[in-house]
Amino acid sequence: MSPNRISFKDSLRSPPDIAAGIFLHDAVPSSLVEFITSRTSPSYNQSLHSSSSPPPRRLGDFLSVSLSTKGGNLPDNGEGKKRIVRLRGKRGAINTTKHLWAGAVAAMVSRTFVAPLERLKLEYMVRGEQKKLFELVKMIAATQGLRGFWKGNLVNILRTAPFKAINFCSYDTYRKQLLKLSGNNETTNIERFISGAAAGVTATVLCLPLDTIRTKLVAPGGEALGGVIGAFCHVVQTEGFFSLYKGLLPSILSMAPSAAVFYGVYDMLKSAYLHSPEGRKRIKNMKQQGQELNIWEQLELGPVRTLLHGAISGACAEVATYPFEVVRRHLQLQARENKLSTLATFIKIVERGGIPALFAGLVPSLLQVLPSAAISYFMYEFMKIVLKVE
Repeated sequence: MSPNRISFKDSLRSPPDIAAGIFLHDAVPSSLVEFITSRTSPSYNQSLHSSSSPPPRRLGDFLSVSLSTKGGNLPDNGEGKKRIVRLRGKRGAINTTKHLWAGAVAAMVSRTFVAPLERLKLEYMVRGEQKKLFELVKMIAATQGLRGFWKGNLVNILRTAPFKAINFCSYDTYRKQLLKLSGNNETTNIERFISGAAAGVTATVLCLPLDTIRTKLVAPGGEALGGVIGAFCHVVQTEGFFSLYKGLLPSILSMAPSAAVFYGVYDMLKSAYLHSPEGRKRIKNMKQQGQELNIWEQLELGPVRTLLHGAISGACAEVATYPFEVVRRHLQLQARENKLSTLATFIKIVERGGIPALFAGLVPSLLQVLPSAAISYFMYEFMKIVLKVE
């Protein structure tokens, strides 16, 4: 548990612009806090609880004391203004950094684990592979060896680590802000979906160039580009810098609903469980045992339920938005001279293979998404506990 911070101005012994404070652990009873403040000075304690100054207020994870220089025996600086010492800036930045690292580690572990399935999905989606799944596995193993199944995994991690980190952090940030704006006691389902969509758009705009480079590397002829830097230089020199954002519109159209479903469904399932009799009982037991719990037992949903809810949310998001993903991949592979619009690309795909072409590779994609989403959410919740994310 992170310590609560109790900060106040020592107006009796320090100049007006000097701040002082004490730090107490959560386990310290409130009676002790009152005892300390009452012993600091009778006039100080009187000022804290007078009508001209509000009582101590809880601000996030620390207690801030407001002191008024109007009325009371405290020195007056001539302005008669309340002074509030807030120490959230640095603390908030550190917590955000921890949040981003939790999402990044979750992405790295999950993507490395399912990289072979991701490779198979791209073979069906981008190359239009017609072989059966087992035959395709044998072909890759025979021509490229086991390393072939992790082809492009490094750049995939470079893309997904910041992408997932921004996604997870943005979702929680947007959800909390919407909760504050609405004034509700709990996030509504609409707020969950809006927060998820906004998080998906934010991450897409920031990370799309890396996804474009990765798609170039795994496409036919990608081996000759010379890795990530070579592919980047090749794309910028031959197609221009903004070609890295090819497919931005379908990416946003794909990612916004996908993230909305992915994060919204998981949050709904989690909330439903925690409000159930079983969930309430689990939370109560966790509070009673406190520090005796090991890291696995600190997961609110438990390990199995966290994996299950993550898999369900991932499957729902993949099925709902898969056609957008197919269109986006085709747009990224188009050369400048043969570039088509998003709508024209969509029509061309349907003309060639019909509606089923929009779902080409869905089965291997689901085989990849289910464990990926499950591991991703599990590692994210796990790393939040390890890093003590607030």
